[in-house]
Formats: sequence, structure tokens, C-alpha cells
Amino acid sequence: MSLEFALCLVTLFGLAGIGTPIGYSIMLSALVYMGFAGLDSALVGEKIVVGLYKSFILLAVPLFIVAANIMNAGTISDRLLQFCVAAVGRFRGGLGHVNVVASLIFSGMSGSAVADAAGIGKIIIEMMTKGGRYSPGYAAAITAASATIGPIIPPSIPMVLYALVSNSSIGALFLAGIVPGLIMGSVLMAMNTYLSGKRGFKLEEPVPLRKLPRHTANAFPALMMPVILLYGIYGGVTTPTEAAAVAAFYALVLAALFYRALSIKALYGILVESARSSAAVGLVIGGALILNFIVVSENIPGMMSDALVGLDVHPLVFLLGINLLILFLGCVLDATTIILVIVPLFIPTARELGIDLVHFGVLVVVNSMIGLITPPYGILLFVINAVTGIPLKEIISEVWAFLAVLIMALLLLIFVPDIVLWLPRLLGYEG
Repeated sequence: MSLEFALCLVTLFGLAGIGTPIGYSIMLSALVYMGFAGLDSALVGEKIVVGLYKSFILLAVPLFIVAANIMNAGTISDRLLQFCVAAVGRFRGGLGHVNVVASLIFSGMSGSAVADAAGIGKIIIEMMTKGGRYSPGYAAAITAASATIGPIIPPSIPMVLYALVSNSSIGALFLAGIVPGLIMGSVLMAMNTYLSGKRGFKLEEPVPLRKLPRHTANAFPALMMPVILLYGIYGGVTTPTEAAAVAAFYALVLAALFYRALSIKALYGILVESARSSAAVGLVIGGALILNFIVVSENIPGMMSDALVGLDVHPLVFLLGINLLILFLGCVLDATTIILVIVPLFIPTARELGIDLVHFGVLVVVNSMIGLITPPYGILLFVINAVTGIPLKEIISEVWAFLAVLIMALLLLIFVPDIVLWLPRLLGYEG
């Protein structure tokens, strides 16, 4: 490793450590490398522009963000919550189950764990803590844990970004996330059932079964979003980017015309907020493009691949080691940074070891999400604390049980790749 690259890394982690936004940290560290290496700083702009121009797939990111923000507006959230309460609220730990099922459903709209936690999560926490049904810490912990499912079930912005850096099929990645997402939801609901029985949380008054069809009908158009996406991509009707545009248009028609829950003023606010979110992601993507250029220039992936393959590392050992690293990094970095900056270093080695890159990508995304609730620095813990005011200490004390079952689910996905790859293979994926 050269002196210039060492200075680049010191600058990157030093700036990030003092709280500089990660996009700016990457850009400034790249400029430091360029300066000490005697390279023209105009290369930074060139690599970013060329990288973005060649990555048509990146258009899916702002489109999914717009679709999510529209779907989360107005009465759509209320209708989906009513459906969840009617469907699973009758069981032991009912509102905890509602929390998990709501995240499973909303994941089909936002693809963002933070959006799920800050938006619908806040509403469910208020429902759970009303009248002392659940302790604030418990409600916040299961909300943070269930929000990790958001980017696993399609649409998934992290999986779009992983497809960018690995040249994997977005359709295969989206399909591969469905079963792992359902497994994560199942283990969280199982733990919620156990803790609810152990602590004696009282049962909710069940919604009469005769009303379930009406609640289902109210929520049905919104529930069709993931189905439309997957059919468009795997039915050969649309490309992944076009599917994102269809999703945004469908969300707009649904919110404005079908549910009549969106005014012109609200739409303007949604578009502005979506632009801000897209710009934040774009800044990190731009920084990652130039940082990846530096990494390739230094031949870091080649050296790592040669070292690991030369050691005759078993693929399973490699996967366990990488997942442990990502779990640690997930405590302090967001998934976008991990996928765009860290993961490309290991993709050549994974390919050399014969690891399926769709399987590897799902593991990376799942692991990055689990890292978001790993104490003491899990980002989702801070988000929940910020939007609800529930003390961080209470959230952390309750989150361990949910963290444990999610890690067990991750280990299952590592050791049994067929769980991840079954659905894509069923629909034609040859990996």
C-alpha cells in the first residue's frame, strides 16, 4: 500500500470520525490522494461524471425514493395499518406482530430501513405504548428490529447499488430477498410471541373476522406494489429502471386518484424531500466512484484476492469473516457506504472462491441492516430515539433478544444458500 493511499484512508476515517458527512469525507480523501500522487484533480470530476453516465441503473434510486414517499403520504399508511391490526392483532403480542407485518408490507414501498423506522415506526410505537400496553423500550426495540426488513424485500435501494458494483441481476437480487425477508419477519414474530407470553402482555381486542375482507380490500391496491415490480422485471415487460418509474407512477395514481390522499402542495413537498434524499445518496455514490478508481489503481482487490486464494480459504470461512466485518462496520456506517466502498474490495475474491454473487449480495444487505441495530452505535437506535424521545438505554436493553434471532437467521442464510437462491432459480436464474 502506497503512502498516498495510506494518507487517503487516514483522511477518510479521520473526517468520518469527527462527524463529517460520509460523502464529503470520501471526496476530500480522494482529493488528498490525487494531490500527493501528483494526479490532476480534474480526474475526480471526470470519473464521477463518466461513472454516473454509464450507470443507467442508478435512475432507479430516486424513482424508488419518490414512490416510497408518495405511498407513505395521506391515508395509505392508515389503511395498511388497519389491515395489519385486523390480520395479526388478535394473537398474543398482537401489536408487536402488527409492527413486524407492517414493516414487511412497507418494505415493498420504501426499501429504506430508516424511512420505515422514522415514518410508520413512530405511529406503531404510539399505538403500542398507549395505555401502558407495552413498555416504551420494548416498543422501540421491536420497531427498530422490524425496520431492518425494509431493504431486504423488494424494492431495495441497497440491492440496486449492489447490482451496480457487482454486475449482478437486479431481478435475481429482488427475488432472492423475499424468502430471507420473510424468515427475518418470522423469527422476530416468534421472539415477540415468547416475550409477550413471558411478560404477560395483554391481548388486544380482536377485529371481527367479518371485517377482514373490507380491510384487505382497502389495502389491496397498495399491497400490489411489489407484485407489479417483480412481474415487470421478471415478466420481461420492463427493465429494473423502467420498473422503478412504473412504481413511482403507480404510487402517484394510487395516492392522488384512487385514495384521494394527495394534494398538489403535499406532492410538491414530497418531490422536494425526495430530491434531497436522492442528492444525499448521489453524493455518496459519486464519492464511491472516485474512491473505487483509487482502489483499482492501487490494485487492492487483486492483492486481497491473491492473498486469500493463496491461503486456500474455504468459501464458508470467507463468508463468515466478511459477515463479521460487515456486522461491525454496520454499527458505524450506513449500508450505502458499505456496499459502494467496502464490498467491491471482496467481490473478486468471492467470485474466485465460487461464491454466487446474488447469494453474497443478499448476505451483505441483510448483514448491513442488522448492523443498524447493533449497540452501541446502531443508526436505527438513534433514529428511534430522535423521533420518539425514548431513552437510548431503554431501547438498547430490549433490542438484544431481537438482535440475537436476526443473527441466527443470518447464519442460516450463510450455511444454506439454497434458501436465498431457491426463488430466483425457480424463475430462471442460472447461478
